Order: sequence, then C-alpha cells, then structure tokens
Amino acid sequence: VQLQASGGGLVQAGGSLSPSCAASGYTFADYAMGWFRRAPGKEREFVAAVSWRGGSKEYADSVKGRFTVSSDNAKNMVYLQINSLKPEDTAVYYCVAVWSTKWSRCTDLEVYDYWGQGTQVTVSS
Repeated sequence: VQLQASGGGLVQAGGSLSPSCAASGYTFADYAMGWFRRAPGKEREFVAAVSWRGGSKEYADSVKGRFTVSSDNAKNMVYLQINSLKPEDTAVYYCVAVWSTKWSRCTDLEVYDYWGQGTQVTVSS
C-alpha cells in the first residue's frame, strides 16, 4: 500500500492550496481516507476524513468552513482544498487510509492503517 501526497507549498495568509494524495496497492473503495497534520513542536492532529463512498465527511473544528475533503474512487485520489489559510495551519500534512469498517473512529489517528510521507504546507503572515 502506498499513499503519495503532494501539492503543499508556501503561501501567504488568506491564500489557498490543494494538496492531493494518490493511493495504490489496495482496493481504494474499501477504505476511508483522511488527512492529519503535524505542526512544529506539536503532536499529529486530525484534519479531515471522507468515507469510502464519499457520502460522509468529518472535519476538525479548527478547519470547518475552510477545508474541504473529497475523493475520486475512479482515480484512487483524495483531495484537500484549503482556503483562507492561517499561519497556524503551517504543518506537514499526511494522507491516511483506514478500512471502511472503522469509520466511526475516523478522527482517531491510532486506527489508521496506512500513512503517506506528508507534504509541507507553510503559511506566512
């Protein structure tokens, strides 16, 4: 199983980014996908997740209204549209995958089976 995240970068506060994640090596549609992030000096935290059919989505309170998670099962891709970026959004963003039966715990990093290598998002003030 491989998760390859890309699309991070350096932007000014208020800007937008669209990280994406390419998944391979498993049946994409059997898994829920999500994003975690680790800010400098902090623990990893949940950002967003989308269920295996895309019908359910969860967001951390800190990103609601600014972040949008989506998936494309035909392309084995998951996306994270980030708007109105803030300096506190600066972090390494990780793409994650978990078997769909664990959806009820999708905000818990311990349930995730697979992690990508991360993509850096840096927001300047």
